[in-house]
Amino acid sequence: MTESSGPNSTAGFHSKVDRRSLLKAAAVTIVPRHVLGGAGFVPPSEKLNVACIGVGSQGLRVMLEFLQERDVQIVSVCDVNRFGNNYPEWGRHEFRKKVRRLLGGDGSTWIDWLSTGRPIRLTRSVTAYAGVAGREPCRKIVNAYYGLRRRSGSYRGGTAYVDFRELLEKEHDVDAVIVGTPDHWHAHVSIAAMKKGKHVFCQKPMTRTVYEARRMAEVARETGVATQVALKVQASESTRQLAEWIGAGVIGPVRQVINWSSRPLWPQGIDPPCGALPVPEGLDWDLWLGPSPARPYHEAYLPFVWRGWHDFGTGAVGDMGCYSFDTMFRVLGLEAPERIEASSSEHPEQSFPKACIHYWTFPARKGRPAVEIRWYDGGLRPATPAEMGNAELAGEGLLFVGDAGKILCGFSGSNPRLIPESRMRSFVPPPKTLPRSPGNHREWIDAAKGAAAPCGANFVFEAKVTEAILLANVALRTGHRLRWDREGLRVPDVPEAAALIHPEYRAGWEL
Repeated sequence: MTESSGPNSTAGFHSKVDRRSLLKAAAVTIVPRHVLGGAGFVPPSEKLNVACIGVGSQGLRVMLEFLQERDVQIVSVCDVNRFGNNYPEWGRHEFRKKVRRLLGGDGSTWIDWLSTGRPIRLTRSVTAYAGVAGREPCRKIVNAYYGLRRRSGSYRGGTAYVDFRELLEKEHDVDAVIVGTPDHWHAHVSIAAMKKGKHVFCQKPMTRTVYEARRMAEVARETGVATQVALKVQASESTRQLAEWIGAGVIGPVRQVINWSSRPLWPQGIDPPCGALPVPEGLDWDLWLGPSPARPYHEAYLPFVWRGWHDFGTGAVGDMGCYSFDTMFRVLGLEAPERIEASSSEHPEQSFPKACIHYWTFPARKGRPAVEIRWYDGGLRPATPAEMGNAELAGEGLLFVGDAGKILCGFSGSNPRLIPESRMRSFVPPPKTLPRSPGNHREWIDAAKGAAAPCGANFVFEAKVTEAILLANVALRTGHRLRWDREGLRVPDVPEAAALIHPEYRAGWEL
């Protein structure tokens, strides 16, 4: 529903902030758009009208980035939470600093409310800080930003919704949506938007399940809208360097890739909470659950900590593997894996383990040999390559092993370098042969406005990457080595895998 259709209070804002003061501060006046002229002015008819669906901590961050695109106009926000002051910030006062910078040093005191400075302990070793997000504060940020660009200094054109379905029905001028919800909502929101003819930019990981990835790709093909997953790595210089180096045979045919992550940064391997807690005022808990099985509210599920639960997230490999596997698929021309295996620390049925090792085997492609990929997370690391001498592996990384050498990179392919170091000192890179990208966001904006160039992280490409990654979770939960039938979307020898590949949804939320 829209903000005007329900009496939700703002309980939960940082000290002494209530709904009345927030709304009073937000009271503004609409002025005609023609007064916007000047340097850098983009006529309204040439702007992409965007709705942000899911504006918790990550949704807020992405919204701030798109607000700064001159040819984007954010016209609506949507979230099942009116506001909350327990969203994790990855630095003290992160939200406050980013919004103040966005607004050009605006001295408004309401900006201070966005960061509480209160520590949040996510795990024994990871602490974040409590920030404020949700549809009400995010609408206020949008209105404040556009108000600064009007002669009146005020703007109140943005709308806010609880339910994305109502937004899609009522906001006829919306051209595109940004999906920033938890993982279990990505497919449902994206597919509904595509069927309405909206272009879609979706946060990673693309989906929670294998079937959802396949279905999103099908709908993207059917509708022809511009789609993009939030994977800046695909548009990076490093990814193109790697592809050019390996394509030129710098390390010979690649037969193995080793990838390790320091994640999870959220609780995993824990038992479900007992009992229930009161639902915070302003949160539609039943709608937050959506397609997932019903259960009582508990703070063990949100915000952010939902990533460790099978019904809501994808664990460390799903959340982070989308970055590194995107690089591997592009650089090596991978398609579907043949076999997938998994091992892990002990864990309850409903939660991902604290640490995992996964294995994928990809078949030979034209002119390229079969490839084995190994994944480590939860603090586990591979053996240090002999070529590194006395040096130690970083906490995260990516290693390409070829017949004629090795390339060591950051986790998703950044800063590629040959090892040993002596070889890198004498290395002459091959010529640049691949087209460079204007950026992940810009690719999508331009495509949504009619550019011929496709988005690099479009749903059709990312579906095959996502399917491969999430099959590791299927192998983990079944306890079996999987032989994957890509065409049939099934594992022939493990019948219990079917319910994990294409799970049942709560009534009314079927895809």
